[in-house]
Amino acid sequence: MVSRRDFSKLVLAGVPLAKALTAADGGLRLGLSTYSFRGLLRTPGKDNIDDIIQAVKQAGVNEIELHSANTEPAGPNSGPAVPPPPSAYPDPIRTPTPAEVAAAKLAVRNALRDWRLRTGATQHGAMLDKFRAAGIALFAYRIDYDDAFTDQEIEITFQQARALGVGTIAALSNLNTVRRLAPFAEKHGITVALHNAPGAIASPADFRAALALSNRFRLNFDIGNFTAANFEPVAFLQENSSIISHIQIKDRTRTGGNERFGQGDTPIKEVLAVLKQKHLAIPAIVEYEYIGLGTPQQEVRKCLAYCRQA
Repeated sequence: MVSRRDFSKLVLAGVPLAKALTAADGGLRLGLSTYSFRGLLRTPGKDNIDDIIQAVKQAGVNEIELHSANTEPAGPNSGPAVPPPPSAYPDPIRTPTPAEVAAAKLAVRNALRDWRLRTGATQHGAMLDKFRAAGIALFAYRIDYDDAFTDQEIEITFQQARALGVGTIAALSNLNTVRRLAPFAEKHGITVALHNAPGAIASPADFRAALALSNRFRLNFDIGNFTAANFEPVAFLQENSSIISHIQIKDRTRTGGNERFGQGDTPIKEVLAVLKQKHLAIPAIVEYEYIGLGTPQQEVRKCLAYCRQA
């Protein structure tokens, strides 16, 4: 068994904290994950950086975790910007076979890989310029790695992160793929913040195994997922703040459902209180994931308002 003291030592010593605490949010670094805007209409084949910038500005935050889905071209299922008019004679509906579904998913995945290899990081510097002009700071670049990634693909994503000016890649991944990320993190001097989630790095035991692989690894601590896995976020944060890159704020129940902030079992207020009382410069990144009645922009503002009032 690894002691709490040894567990804390797994974090890279001397990694600088990001910018100072913001007075606007009561001494908390309150930010936003652009994954929250996954419900925005997309134009197939294009990124939606301009729409993301507008949505983030409307939310009133200036620090974000940027999801790679926003920098990459939308897939064919994202829908047109303007829905086509209904046809008087619709085509008959036929349910695709499992083989057809699998083939379609593989084609989309291969097309994304081809785009990454062809484009590299050539567009990401211009994206950074847009965010800077809007007064929005990029804390982390979110990329979800799986076993389908080639080494060349992984290399390009780290180049993209550097072009975006971030020192942290937030990654949802399994332990097998995480092992492959270690040499790239060390080569580029980028911290990989592992996002805890079901089917990935999920439990404290998983954290120990993953963080031991590289001193560039830290934890992107999702307190909603941690609660749904029947662990205690407040106690973990108090004992292990040194290994946490940033905290993902969402509300889930012990049975796993995503809820509006304040209606689940996740101790959001208590976690924010620990950050404030201990003067921890750990960004609290809001992630809207429940099914709300409003637009993504409206629901995100509700989430942020709850955190600010907490």
